[in-house]
Amino acid sequence: MKIAVIGQSIFGQEVYSELRKEGHTIVAVFTIPDKDGKADPLATAAEKDGIPVFKFPRWRLKGKAIPGVLDQYRTVGAELNVLPFCSQFIPMEVIDCPKHGSIIYHPSLLPRHRGASAIHWTLIHGDKKAGFTVFWADDGLDTGPILLQRECDVEPDDTVNTIYNRFLFPEGVKGTVEAVRLIAAGKAPRITQPEEGATYEAIQKKENAKIDWNQTAEALHNWIRGNDKVPGAWAEVDGQKVTFYGSTLVDNGTTASGQPLEIPGASQPGLVSKGGLVLFGNDGKTLLVKNLQFENGKMIPAAQYFRSAESAAVELNEEEKAFAEEMRVVWKSILTNVEEIVDSTDFFKSGAASMDVVRLVEEVKLRANEVQLQNEDVYMATSFQEFIQMCVRKLRGEDGEEELEVDYVERNVNNMTIRMPHQLFINGEFVDAEGDKTYKTINPTDGQPICDVSLAQVADVDRAVAAAKEAFEEGEWGKMNPRDRGRLIYRLADLMEQHQEELATIEAIDSGAVYTLALKTHVGMSIQTFRYFAGWCDKIQGTTIPINQARPNRNLTFTRREPIGVCAIVIPWNYPLMMLAWKTAACLAAGNTVVLKPAQVTPLTAVKFAELTARAGFPKGVVNILPGAGSLVGQRLSDHPDVRKLGFTGSTEIGKHIMKSCAVSNVKKVSLELGGKSPLIIFSDCDMDKAVRMGMSSVFFNKGENCIAAGRLFVEEPIHEQFVQRVVEEVKKMKIGDPLDRSTDHGPQNHKAHLDKLVEYCQTGVKEGARLVCGGKHIARPGFFFEPTVFTDVTDSMFIAKEESFGPVMIISKFKAGDVDEVLKRANATEFGLASGVFTRDISKALYVSEKLQAGTVFVNTYNKTDVASPFGGFKQSGFGKDLGQEALNEYLKTKAVTIEY
Repeated sequence: MKIAVIGQSIFGQEVYSELRKEGHTIVAVFTIPDKDGKADPLATAAEKDGIPVFKFPRWRLKGKAIPGVLDQYRTVGAELNVLPFCSQFIPMEVIDCPKHGSIIYHPSLLPRHRGASAIHWTLIHGDKKAGFTVFWADDGLDTGPILLQRECDVEPDDTVNTIYNRFLFPEGVKGTVEAVRLIAAGKAPRITQPEEGATYEAIQKKENAKIDWNQTAEALHNWIRGNDKVPGAWAEVDGQKVTFYGSTLVDNGTTASGQPLEIPGASQPGLVSKGGLVLFGNDGKTLLVKNLQFENGKMIPAAQYFRSAESAAVELNEEEKAFAEEMRVVWKSILTNVEEIVDSTDFFKSGAASMDVVRLVEEVKLRANEVQLQNEDVYMATSFQEFIQMCVRKLRGEDGEEELEVDYVERNVNNMTIRMPHQLFINGEFVDAEGDKTYKTINPTDGQPICDVSLAQVADVDRAVAAAKEAFEEGEWGKMNPRDRGRLIYRLADLMEQHQEELATIEAIDSGAVYTLALKTHVGMSIQTFRYFAGWCDKIQGTTIPINQARPNRNLTFTRREPIGVCAIVIPWNYPLMMLAWKTAACLAAGNTVVLKPAQVTPLTAVKFAELTARAGFPKGVVNILPGAGSLVGQRLSDHPDVRKLGFTGSTEIGKHIMKSCAVSNVKKVSLELGGKSPLIIFSDCDMDKAVRMGMSSVFFNKGENCIAAGRLFVEEPIHEQFVQRVVEEVKKMKIGDPLDRSTDHGPQNHKAHLDKLVEYCQTGVKEGARLVCGGKHIARPGFFFEPTVFTDVTDSMFIAKEESFGPVMIISKFKAGDVDEVLKRANATEFGLASGVFTRDISKALYVSEKLQAGTVFVNTYNKTDVASPFGGFKQSGFGKDLGQEALNEYLKTKAVTIEY
């Protein structure tokens, strides 16, 4: 068909492009004149394609068609007029001219809302359904017969922008093209619009958008969001017009608190809170407004209403002055009609538009990578001076710090003052648990409480998941460039490094980890992990796939690697920070948001980590930390329908329960790192010194609280007695004591229940006939100290040969000289398969044994050698899925296949 496209905007451009792809001939484009020297996007696209473009300032004069304009239109010979988005009045002589007439796109389910502000009134009236109509034009402009309609649900906090971006734009383009397809096929209906149910409201102008406070909270919310962002709902506050943006309905089961703000006409004063401005309807229910704009154009977060309008000016250093001059040049290149950029120059009053905001943000990124500037920041600092001050504060890392309120517990310990948050971290804030529930976390060195920690409840889990979902679907994180995401993770790693001594000290007093080990491994490897995965953020790629072509058509098929969404992570108590890092770093690098439950007995480094994510500039809701009970918090995360992935490290028993819950709830993706009984085979041709040293490490590293600890050593008979003797000698040299003492080798076990379990485990071994060579008892001193233990003469049927101790207990069994296959059979006779090891100087034997061992990791002539680039995970009932390395990203990504026919 020969089509004339009459309209404007990117929407019009998309319709134009899709109609051309459908094979229609666009005979002409009629659009608006250039504005400030810039052509409309529809005009730009058409001119690039060589299509005739007409830019009439108007089509009618005094209600009649302009003859010259009408004559030019008739020359193009259109068979159909398509008006995808048209702000001009088109005369009926043009509407009726083509043989197929004219069709128009309208952002409303006609006849419900007619007029230019239909989408606004959909929200203002609180309609549960929105949508669009493609109709046949008549002299009533929006009263002609209906050709096609599509509808969508209206979400509680939708604005004009969100509905437009989610549905009206993408589906509207498709619907308009579908309407043309129906006309071409002779199947287009003409459904007469009824008058019943039709509404005509005033065009939304600023003078019409004043808030009437004598309404319910829901009606107020609908009025504000229906006017957001244009023209903006306003009211008089403190003698000036204040415009309200970003309204959400509040759960009225919670009590609002904040500093009162008198609003004339309101049923009661508003409350300026940490989250924004709480407003009350005449029904006593509440809504929350996030941003306010004053008459001079300045926009602020509503939470900052009572702060000084102008914070103290920052004195610029020479480097910052140079940056300011660079930005002055950028502003001049954007604001071409301004002779000189001075401190008071206002970006928007000088003619800048939304695309100019995008350009300004990108220009800043080119000149200062450290400045994490968002579009909203430009609206908050509209004058040149405010803009530079804001950028400089971000350069110095000062921006946002004062917004984070932390109730610290301080302790003078380890020759430093450590500052420990102790609350839940939800949506970028430290908050108390529902019902103010708390529990005491215990220092295993002396058995005394460290502090009270908030104990998360089911309602807290739901709040955290909702925050993570919003951050992923609607927030800045989901829209962030992967390279910018990586930059944030790098910044987090840098902050962790700056706080490494504090983190290691907290780890030592909360988990019993020896401080030097905590500094090197618990914290050091955590920092390495975040740096490693930060580098992967912009390297996650799909592939193109050569599929079988169906001639004469051709196809392009490719895959996209996309983040999953809200991920729950449940971690154990043996490496509180490192286990957090191993899972969270890959999860964030892939673009997901996180709700993490640390072990109830070791929550403190996790909540300190939460503080550092906020300091690093992570958007609210991306990281949420919930100390609490596994039976409650872990269970709710497993069951939650909005959690799309759960990563768990812990016991096999709990892992099986989690896997079942995840399947029943919503078939969420699961990765599990579970129990182990890792075999270590030591052949008589080994390097004995190394075998003893690494054998000790394989069992006693981190007090034996190590998921890959060698749960059973198989020592070849010719060296068995010598090996045992050497090990016992080394055990007796180990210094047991305060983990903060730099000379300590072996600290306390993590918690009392675990200590009791180890005592019982060793008593069982003795009863079954194993020979207790040394250790096996609780040390008589304050705290949860347990003697490093060695058992020999352990047979395959014994409990201690089959079950994991998860403590400093070495289980030694003999095997006959030269019987490689027999010892392999014994080593593999377990349902666990996390790790394993072999010591031998014979490379052929090493390769053969490493091939036959049924474990996710095999160490040869070493042990505990993990690296952030090497995948880690188990076989059999030790779980599935990988932490670390490139493979870990697969656990937090989904693959989408896309096929395009052309």
